[in-house]
Amino acid sequence: MDGESTLRGQGKVSETQKPTSESEEELNRKSLGSTGEERFPCATCEKSYASMRYLEVHQRIHTGERPYACSECDRSFSRKNVLNQHIKLHTGERLFACSECDKCFIKSSELKKHERTHTGEKPFACSKCDKRFYSNSSLQQHLKLHSGKKQHECSECGKQYSSFGGLAVHRMIHTGEKPYKCPECGKGFKKKAVLVMHQRTHTGEKPFACPECGKRFSAQENLNAHEKAHKGIKPYACSECEKCFLTRSKLMRHEGIHTGEKPFSCSECRKCFIANTELQRHMLVHTGEKPFPCPECGKCFAQKCLLKIHMQSHTGEKPFSCAECGRRFSRKNSIVAHERTHTGEKPYSCSECGKCFVIKYYLHLHMSLHTGARPHVCSECSVSFFRKCDLEIHKRSHTGAKPYKCSICDLQFATLSGISRHMRTHTGERPYVCSKCEKGFCTKSELTRHEKIHKQK
Repeated sequence: MDGESTLRGQGKVSETQKPTSESEEELNRKSLGSTGEERFPCATCEKSYASMRYLEVHQRIHTGERPYACSECDRSFSRKNVLNQHIKLHTGERLFACSECDKCFIKSSELKKHERTHTGEKPFACSKCDKRFYSNSSLQQHLKLHSGKKQHECSECGKQYSSFGGLAVHRMIHTGEKPYKCPECGKGFKKKAVLVMHQRTHTGEKPFACPECGKRFSAQENLNAHEKAHKGIKPYACSECEKCFLTRSKLMRHEGIHTGEKPFSCSECRKCFIANTELQRHMLVHTGEKPFPCPECGKCFAQKCLLKIHMQSHTGEKPFSCAECGRRFSRKNSIVAHERTHTGEKPYSCSECGKCFVIKYYLHLHMSLHTGARPHVCSECSVSFFRKCDLEIHKRSHTGAKPYKCSICDLQFATLSGISRHMRTHTGERPYVCSKCEKGFCTKSELTRHEKIHKQK
């Protein structure tokens, strides 16, 4: 979207003022003549207007014409009143302040919509289903899902959309355009709403609070999904396998498994993905961008979730506990893999030799033994590795880097496993227990050596 939906005004049109400054709502009201007779129909959609001038303004939605340019930046607009509202962003004129969080807005209507995020009020109800919305514009957009009408088709791939705005955002996938730039890190976005959410990663703002547990979120949709988790609701069901999901986006990603459709293509290597979020993560491989630095050691990460996992190496946080043996883990996928050591489950089998593995990653490593591939080569000594992480650890033998520091005695370590073993000398933890005599050990290698004693007997 071009941001106009967030800036539309309700300005009156004087006799001398051109009607091109009309808001979209005003144009909709004037789409019929005083007698109700339709006189000037739009050739692209079903709307019609009482005046040719109003029709011309409306047609800019379809043509993309934006005759009103901002003198301060490179933005342009289809209506003059939207330009006038935009200029206030440059002048800093924001008249309406929220009493809850002091956030300011150019228009009182924007303030009212914002205040509903604090009160939870959703006054606009869908007559077709039980969904409710903060604003009428959101309701109108939602109603198009029920009508099934998709009048706007992409000339590149033929995909259809119920609104021109939806099509405009979709087109940016083909053009690569990202008009909304973050002033903090320079990252670009297709939609202003996504930029606003991104900026909260810098400010730490989380304006949406769960009424059940008080947990706060940076985006309304994240809160909505969280609230469904409390209620146990998973309203989006797959028509193929009947698996249910909390959000529509998760269902759509899942459905790609059945259809094989991967509509999001990388412009660099042509690799295709089920979801746009997966493509965006992949693009960081090409750009080398790692926008999330660790405040403790300065190490940077391509994804925020990877930074969170890394931070647990400093804090020692291990929120996932095994119900069988009580051992704790910092990551959910680690405990899933660990639990399979109790159940004996090894769901990933090698197509070459039939050997089975607990996690898919181990299977990929094993396959390298068959292919002989060692794609990660050290630039210093030409030693090659199966895994990129092994190469990174190896490089520290050349640089002497020891990024992991003990918070208790200040000893430093080159690897995460090294500091994890060391921390057990402070905590007394012995997670590796002998099944024969129940003696505990700090490391798995110590347990393996010990078990040989029982075998000799």
